[in-house]
Amino acid sequence: MLEHLVHKYANTPIALSGAWGDVGKAVLLLEDGFVLEGDAFGARGEAFGEVVFNTALSGYQEVLTDPSYRGQIVTMTYPLIGNYGIVPEDGESSGTWLSGFVVREVSAVRSNWRSTMDLPAWLEGQGVIGIQGVDTRALTRHLRTYGARHGVISSGDLDMRSLAGKLAKAPRIVGIDLVKEVSCQSPYEWNEGLAGAEPTEARRHVVVIDCGVKRNILRWLKSSGCRVTVVPARTTAADIMALKPDGVVLSNGPGDPEPVTYVIDTVKNLIGRTPLFGICLGQQMLGLALGGRTYKLKFGHHGANHPVQDLETGRIAITSQNHGFNVDMDSLTDPGTRMTHKNLYDGTAEGLENRELRLFSVQYHPEASPGPHESGYLFARFAALMDGAR
Repeated sequence: MLEHLVHKYANTPIALSGAWGDVGKAVLLLEDGFVLEGDAFGARGEAFGEVVFNTALSGYQEVLTDPSYRGQIVTMTYPLIGNYGIVPEDGESSGTWLSGFVVREVSAVRSNWRSTMDLPAWLEGQGVIGIQGVDTRALTRHLRTYGARHGVISSGDLDMRSLAGKLAKAPRIVGIDLVKEVSCQSPYEWNEGLAGAEPTEARRHVVVIDCGVKRNILRWLKSSGCRVTVVPARTTAADIMALKPDGVVLSNGPGDPEPVTYVIDTVKNLIGRTPLFGICLGQQMLGLALGGRTYKLKFGHHGANHPVQDLETGRIAITSQNHGFNVDMDSLTDPGTRMTHKNLYDGTAEGLENRELRLFSVQYHPEASPGPHESGYLFARFAALMDGAR
């Protein structure tokens, strides 16, 4: 398809129009030839990645600092972004991880007493390339119809033939281990609880396998009465068990789970030895470790407003989500493993459990940052599972 694009733009002039040669202009090009012209903001240059859309109305800073977005160009469907600036305490990690950022309009005014910087200046400092002034609704409809697409944002090279050639050579997200790019390099203790929560006694020791963990997961664990140790993704099961955990959390993270074989092997060797709680990528790791398969979703689930049904109680929760792959429940042959939650948009698996093996997981984000807080009870459920295993 991209070879066709290179041919398609073979006779395209270097500047697509007179205005495009001006400083501050940018272009978004998808692998299928879909093009949007806009204005650059943030850093300048080129950014390649899988283009997805996020339906959250707020929480852009949490999205930008979520390591799960490594390798992706994120489009916000809400039209006005940046109106409350950047608040350092609200970041889900120490910096940004996504490849690029697409918005309809960047607010010229930030109104928030907690903010210390406006969004464009912060993105420039973080090296994130953005494009604004584009029809994000048209882009979202295109991605929803044809699926997530490999793309490039450029505020430097505006030659379509050149960009199409570069895009053809850029790596895809499928088959790439992105976890190694976002995991911590050495173990550390986490000691911060939820904002405003009363301090709790650490009655349990939880080890978190960092595949790109969000800080709010760690805050929830701390406020659930846990001593929290975070370890790199390459930590072996033997080294984890040597820490004498009461339970292990398999964190969220970016991209395709199948190439991350070292985590899958670790999980295989932990199953049945200690309670396990998987979140997002963690569910996919559990599914693979249990002998199942994963598959790529058409355009993924990204946002803070996705309805999920608990199949046991029938209750429906509005959830925060960010994933592009899913577990094929039909590939899990152990009769003790069952699906516990279902996505009401497309019927895909949003939770699984095996009570005999003392494990459960959800495909969504119970820490919900950004998003609703109604799934926070899952941390209490994990605490109860650990207590029952003693």
